[in-house]
Amino acid sequence: MASKADKDGGIVETVKTIVYALLIAGIFRTLFFQPFWIPSGSMKDTLLIGDFLFVNKMAYGYSQYSCPFGVCGFVDGRIMGSMPERGDVVVFRHPVNGSDFIKRLIGLPGDRVQMKDGVLYINDEAVKTEPGGVFEETYEKQGPVGGEPQCENAPVGFGGLCEKTRTYETLPNGVRHSTLNIRDSGADNTPVYTVPEGHFFFMGDNRDNSNDSRFPQAARGVGMVPFENLIGRADRVMFSSAGRSIFFFWTWRADRFFKKIE
Repeated sequence: MASKADKDGGIVETVKTIVYALLIAGIFRTLFFQPFWIPSGSMKDTLLIGDFLFVNKMAYGYSQYSCPFGVCGFVDGRIMGSMPERGDVVVFRHPVNGSDFIKRLIGLPGDRVQMKDGVLYINDEAVKTEPGGVFEETYEKQGPVGGEPQCENAPVGFGGLCEKTRTYETLPNGVRHSTLNIRDSGADNTPVYTVPEGHFFFMGDNRDNSNDSRFPQAARGVGMVPFENLIGRADRVMFSSAGRSIFFFWTWRADRFFKKIE
């Protein structure tokens, strides 16, 4: 039989192993990659509710918002920072309410950004667009929150086909991505926004269902986002579940495992 000393030693080793594992996981999350679940439909059809991804925190360097539990609170601005590129899909800290958002970077410092009749203009030039067919999804409750999708062909009954017009947009640096249209809205026609130095302009790909930089912070919008609020770049969907729980394996989207984000 094992002696009491052996048993105690085994317990100590087990505790040490757990502590080391937690430390390694904490360092990994703090310095390299942060897990992120997609909770809303603002980035459809690039990102779907229930997509799980890791945010690359090394892409733009580190700020006080890049580390959990205030570990990087000593950082003033950014360290080892590198500029994001137009078209990046970025997780950032909302400048006012402290929530983490994920949107596409549209405007760089000094850019002039405007929407006219649903068309994006950057520095007074309309971006190239081309028809992308129709994005279709089932009208049903989505994700743990159980929200219902918005449909261009509304009203749609439960179990019906919810449709949105898809358009492919090519940004000035050549990044091509899809956007969705639900309706004509006030956000389809905006004033000219000039992006201040050290800030960025973000928009959701699901243009009529996104709280983004088109809406000022005073109206509970996102407004311009400071560089230091950027947490990291989303590069790839690791896993995706269409159901209310990750354990509902029959709702897993096999075609989205390790899918590159474009």
